[in-house]
Amino acid sequence: MPAALPSAARPSDETLIARRRALLGASYRLFYDRPVHLLRGEDVWLFDADGRRYLDAYNNVPCVGHAHPRVVEAVSRQMATLNTHTRYLHGAILDYTERLLATYPAGFGHVMYTCTGSEAVDLALRIARHETGGAGVVITRNAYHGTTAVTAGLSPLLGPAVPLGRDVWTVPAPDARLGAETGARLAADIRAAFADMRRHGVRPAAFLADSIFSTDGTRPEPAGFLKPAIEAVHEAGALYIADEVQPGFGRTGGHMWGFSRHGIVPDMAVMGKPMGNGLPIAGVALRPEVAERFGREVRYFNTFGANTVSIAAATAVLDVIETDRILARVDASGARLMAGLRALAERHPAIGDIRGAGLYIGVELVSDGAPDGGLARRVVNAMREGGVLIGASGPADNVLKIRPPLTFSAAHADLLLESLASALGEALSEEG
Repeated sequence: MPAALPSAARPSDETLIARRRALLGASYRLFYDRPVHLLRGEDVWLFDADGRRYLDAYNNVPCVGHAHPRVVEAVSRQMATLNTHTRYLHGAILDYTERLLATYPAGFGHVMYTCTGSEAVDLALRIARHETGGAGVVITRNAYHGTTAVTAGLSPLLGPAVPLGRDVWTVPAPDARLGAETGARLAADIRAAFADMRRHGVRPAAFLADSIFSTDGTRPEPAGFLKPAIEAVHEAGALYIADEVQPGFGRTGGHMWGFSRHGIVPDMAVMGKPMGNGLPIAGVALRPEVAERFGREVRYFNTFGANTVSIAAATAVLDVIETDRILARVDASGARLMAGLRALAERHPAIGDIRGAGLYIGVELVSDGAPDGGLARRVVNAMREGGVLIGASGPADNVLKIRPPLTFSAAHADLLLESLASALGEALSEEG
């Protein structure tokens, strides 16, 4: 455990918050009512300026754990050797791309690299519009797909102050309460959106969806419900873009990619932050015929995308996923966590629903059956004070969001469950 910063050398949190506001501006937000001043990370743990340890059950970016030794060693070695871009010949990017494509369904044959998930969504949409000749995009009502001008316009989560693109239509998130009809309802909504789009003189280009619908409150079930959706997309002459930034790289367990739980093969899949365990690498995987005309007619390059250092990080991540049997570990620890959450729900009627797959889990909090974002906020902050970090999401911000590094174990799950039980009791007593 690291030593605390000497008090004489350490600015107060209030000083740091004031400097942050002055230097970074009002748009930047901090987590928790009492922000955490972090100095170091190791595997599933984060350490603050006082030397206190926190269980990180929120960060999907360091997917194989904070400061993983194999990633650190690979990055350090490559940084000391060569850091350049894809405009020169280099075998590492080709070796990595072959390995990455081997995790995708047959037919995927290209990867186009970017630095961020936002850039990757932007690129996928450019390809879809070029290939289809259309412009219209369908997304879900509380989706989040990025921070560029284009992707912010595909992200209703950002709020009404960020207008949607003029060629963007929204549909309700899938509702598992419909059971076997979940997929049919989503497909009907997609068909209606594309039909309305055409009535307004807009030609369809794409349906874009995060395969676990994370910002819609985490909606992974029932597995397979996306099959009717992709059929509806293709009927409209549009392309299906799977946003795998959140559910990809084994996050949902059992499969490398979130869309695989549904037995579908999208036209493109977008990857982001976890790809390099936090290093700036992202990309679009796609079937070659999808981008044939784009590749022939549009010159694409990204100066820093897939630089040699980031490729070294991404290669190390794949190494860890394969050699440490990460997908099986995700299944085991996710099942342990889900079972514990269901047991907790039997004692607490404030838990309205538990939704998840692998190590992406949403716990809905309610009062008298209605979403209770205030309760969720109190629970999140109480857990922070207890040394466990989670978040909240969903249209009403009432869904506890649990998405730890994939090295999370059964023992870590038990610690989280203990903290949640305590925090929920504390938050409910405050309410009373």
